[in-house]
Formats: sequence, C-alpha cells, structure tokens
Amino acid sequence: MKTITLLASLSLSISTAALASGNDDAAIQRGEYLARAGDCMACHTAKGGKPYAGGLGLETPIGAVYATNITPDREHGIGGYSLEEFDQAVRHGIRKDGSTLYPAMPYPSYAKVTDQDVADLYAYFMKGVQPVAEANRDSDIPWPMSMRWPLAVWRWTFAPAVATDAGSTPDPQLERGRYLVNGLGHCGSCHTPRGMGMQEKSLSDRDGDHFLAGGAPLEGWVAKNLRGDTHDGLGSWSTDELAQFLKTGRTERTAVFASMTDVIQHSMQHLTDADRLAIASYLKSLPPVGPAPAINAASSTTRQLSNMDVSTPGARTYVDNCMACHRSDGRGYAQVFPALAGNPVLNGQDPTSLIHIVLAGGYLPGNQHAPTGYGMPGFAWRLSDQEVADVVTFIRTGWGNAGNPVTANEVAKLRANP
Repeated sequence: MKTITLLASLSLSISTAALASGNDDAAIQRGEYLARAGDCMACHTAKGGKPYAGGLGLETPIGAVYATNITPDREHGIGGYSLEEFDQAVRHGIRKDGSTLYPAMPYPSYAKVTDQDVADLYAYFMKGVQPVAEANRDSDIPWPMSMRWPLAVWRWTFAPAVATDAGSTPDPQLERGRYLVNGLGHCGSCHTPRGMGMQEKSLSDRDGDHFLAGGAPLEGWVAKNLRGDTHDGLGSWSTDELAQFLKTGRTERTAVFASMTDVIQHSMQHLTDADRLAIASYLKSLPPVGPAPAINAASSTTRQLSNMDVSTPGARTYVDNCMACHRSDGRGYAQVFPALAGNPVLNGQDPTSLIHIVLAGGYLPGNQHAPTGYGMPGFAWRLSDQEVADVVTFIRTGWGNAGNPVTANEVAKLRANP
C-alpha cells in the first residue's frame, strides 16, 4: 500500500508540475537552460554526431557503455516517453521497460532535481530537440556482467530517494550553488571518490568530507579535488577566479583540460554569471579534507633555469620542451599557457593527468567568452618513459610544488593504456 501511495504521489506531483509548466515556449527555453546546466550534450552526443542522438562511449572498469538517443524520435529515442516515464529515467534510474540504467547516467545526483525542473526538461526534449532516427548501441560489457538485474540491487542499495536538496542556510546564492553542483551539475560523479561497489562515497557536503575530494583515474585523467585544500584543491582560488574559469576555461594562472573541457564548452559557458558565481561560492564554502603539506616557498627552480643549470634530472627536458611556454619561473602566460608553479593539479597524489598531457598533449578551445584556442603538442613520440618521468617529477617538485616523484614504470603503463 505504501508503494502504491508513493507512486500515486509521485505521479500527482509530476503532473502538477507539467500543468504549471506546459509545453509553451517559456518552458522549452527553461528546459534548454537546464539541459545545459546538466551537461546532457556532453554525454549524449557522439563525436561528430547529431545533438542528443547518443552513441558516445563511456568507459567503466568493466567495459564501455554507450550513451542513448534522447531525442524525441519515437523508435530509437524517448519520443514515446510520458512525463512520468521521463522522470523515472532521470531521477530514479529506471528505463521505460522497467530495467535499471547503468549508473553512468548520474541519476543519484539528478534525484535532487525539482519536479518543476524535470517538467521543463521534458518540455525541451520533447518540443525543442530535433528527433534523430539513430539506433542505440549495446554496451561492450561482457556477459554475465552485462546483465541488468544486478543493477536494480545497486540502485536499491546506493541511489538516494528523490528529494530536493532543501537549503539549510539563509544565503540564496549558496543554496543555488548547492542545488546546481549536487543536482543538475552532478559534479560528484567525477570528482568524488567511489567505494567498492563503484558508488560515490558521498552525494552531498552533508554526507562527509569525501564529497568532491577528487576521483580515481578514468580514461587517463584524474578529476581533481574541489574542496578547500590549498595544495591540491581550490583553497588558493578566489571565488571570482573560479567563476571566471567556469566561464572561459582559463584564468590568469590555469587552463582547462581533459573532460572538463566539454563541461565548459557544453555547459558552463552558457550559464548566467549569477549561476556561475553561485557555483563558485558554494564550492568555496567546502572545507579542506585535511592539513596542507609543507611547501617550500623559497624554491631555487627559477634561478636554476634562468642560469640554464640542467644538472638535475628533468631539467634538460624542461628547458628543451617546456620552458618556452611555461617560462623559467613556471608562471606561464596568463590565459594562454597555464602556470606550473603552485598549480594544484601538480600537487595531487595521483600524477596520471600530468603524465597524460605530456604524452598526448592538449587543446584549450575558444568559446563565446574567450574566442582564441591554444594547443600543446604531445611528446610521446620524442620522449622516453624515463624522460617523461623525470620532467614530470621536475615540475611536480619545482617552484615549491609538493607533488610526489614519478617513475618510468608509471609512464609506461599509461603509454600502453592511455
């Protein structure tokens, strides 16, 4: 009886939101903005594919899953979904056929999205998105791990009940930031460590200090700590600097890379200044995980490089390949080439991201707020594993940075399995 009552209440709640929203132009526009905030485009659009037609491979520890077609095509997409069925997928992780979605779909975070926002998203995807007759692709997960019934057990165990993350402070900006980060932005999906069951260890700041403390390596990158730690988190960032980063992907001292590039391109650059500032304010409110390690502010690295002293491992490689852009003082060039001195990415325990970018290079794309793009070449073709290890160690320990040394074996593993 309780289940029937709950489902009836859910249906009534969602239907009421739909009536309030309707399929008018205003609802569609609100839904489009919310889809941007949720970064739906980044996962549900394949490289070179049509918007929201699916097909993008998402790596997991047991194989790749492929994002589905969420255009209103009735055969391959979600055109046949009612509002209630759409809500079941988005916030509950349950497909139209009753089976459970892979948690690559961040429904544990979307469980915090309001009824009204779900209704507006539905209006947008049904009326504001072009239908595409693109068939969905099966996962690459081998049997028996590909069976879906165990996913229901995972959902019952780890997915939270649908409940808006109601504010607990009188600061509306802080609560707006919390709602966007914890809900639609699903930042914890990448930036929160996961447990043995591949569940996020915390789903909000109220669940403990695991929340947004940094993720495990995936596809050759590590999602960084977003808490207030000064050495590897956001403790040394100002709120305005963080808002600027979300807007342009670059600041006076750093630049976006890896999957976060898609977040800036598809999502954050399209939000309002007020929402970006709210996100930044909320992230800056998160306390550090632990005490910062001692940092040698009186580093001799700048003097060493200015004197062309290449007697230490990695120094010669840095001078020959890195110094022209990142300079002898490690400060780079503002909003063009990121600083290495004091960069929190370099101070993290896991050097995967840094090794990856040295091997494969990277590209900082332009956007509507910062139109010029810049690139860094990859050096896998010209540097040995030992040379990469030496130069990564050099910059992780230079200019007062406090990163751990890197071994040639770590480089070899990443080169073989990027």
